[in-house]
Amino acid sequence: MLTLFHHPMFASCRFVRLSFGEYGEELALIEEKPWLRRREFLALNPAATLPVLLAEGDEPIVGAAVIAEYVDETRGVLKREKRLFAEDPMARAEIRRLVDWYLGKTEAEVTRHLVRERVLKPVMGSEHGGGSPDSAAIRAARSNVRQHLKYTNWLAGTRNWLAGPRITYADMAAAAAISVLDYLGEITWYDYPAAKDWYTRVKSRPSFRPLLNDRVRGLSPVSHYADLDF
Repeated sequence: MLTLFHHPMFASCRFVRLSFGEYGEELALIEEKPWLRRREFLALNPAATLPVLLAEGDEPIVGAAVIAEYVDETRGVLKREKRLFAEDPMARAEIRRLVDWYLGKTEAEVTRHLVRERVLKPVMGSEHGGGSPDSAAIRAARSNVRQHLKYTNWLAGTRNWLAGPRITYADMAAAAAISVLDYLGEITWYDYPAAKDWYTRVKSRPSFRPLLNDRVRGLSPVSHYADLDF
């Protein structure tokens, strides 16, 4: 069994878990607090970032996008119609664009700030940057949530899945980011009906079930988080 160093509220880590789950493969999970910069973890990834996958031969593979390429090359190419990448180069480019949108742009403008201020800072020691949440950072991130949900709503309303006719890495990336925001109660779903319909379909997949059981100390999820019909 492969091992994933992760944090349950990092979208990049959720993306990897969902991707392996779609291929029916379980991961051994080790929750890592990267701000502690443990010596053993730094030996695997000197950058002290997540996720890190210990693959065959206990070789570390660092970063969500790199792990996704590894999963595709070692598992996806054998899955045919269930592959999370596309065969067509232009379709693959669109999948990569959307993965970068949700794990890059959405992360930089929304999820990173809300997770840091609402989830991490209350449990981090002051020597690691913990303390009271920055209300200005939270307000800025919340103002950006609407634009990202509007875009997701447009994609979901014009395509069967976000990148095209079938489920792909793009849906895994979007679901990973949006599930973090949903846990935190940051989404007003009635404003985004197409996105809600898409998210309900993703949320109902077996790969998503482990994420619905995620909990973080001191912060319970919004009441509908684990409901498949919400």
